[in-house]
Amino acid sequence: MVFLDLFLTFLKIGAFTFGGGYAMLPLIQEEVAAHGWMPQEALINFVAVSESTPGPFAINIATYIGAEVGGGGSPLLALLGSFGATLGVVLPSFVIILIVAIFYKKFKENKIVKGCMAGLKPAVVGLIASAGLTILTTVFFPNGFSAVMFRELSFYVSLVIFIISLVLIFKKVHPIIVICISAALGVISGYVF
Repeated sequence: MVFLDLFLTFLKIGAFTFGGGYAMLPLIQEEVAAHGWMPQEALINFVAVSESTPGPFAINIATYIGAEVGGGGSPLLALLGSFGATLGVVLPSFVIILIVAIFYKKFKENKIVKGCMAGLKPAVVGLIASAGLTILTTVFFPNGFSAVMFRELSFYVSLVIFIISLVLIFKKVHPIIVICISAALGVISGYVF
């Protein structure tokens, strides 16, 4: 019953992660690895694709994993897998936001709710930083950290693209332009090197 497993896994991810898709990434990585659904590198590759496609990150990644895991070569099964994972990741947020919207005025000044949110904010930053470090190590150190990696051209190409992207972001260049430039640099480096 892979479809039920996808739904329940993403329901858990959606219910216990605050802060959006990036905060979900460590839990998604852990669950995908625990279930053996796909290799870490495949998941990291789709994180990059998910960044450059329209729509919320969490929904994109849940839909992709659902299609990959449920598909087995059949478009109908891929659709069912995508639907189950996407519904699972969205349903908790939908229900919680609906409840909060109904009782907003009552919750707004509640000390417990304020305290809870004050505690969750730094935890979300930590979760996002953890996901960022995981992606960073996968991109720059795919074979582990060793002196050999400094002899590989791919390390320096990735580092240059990373630095160019950071500079462009800090110069307030639109993220879509940064994504397009980074993709173009990656394609060019693939043909040149």
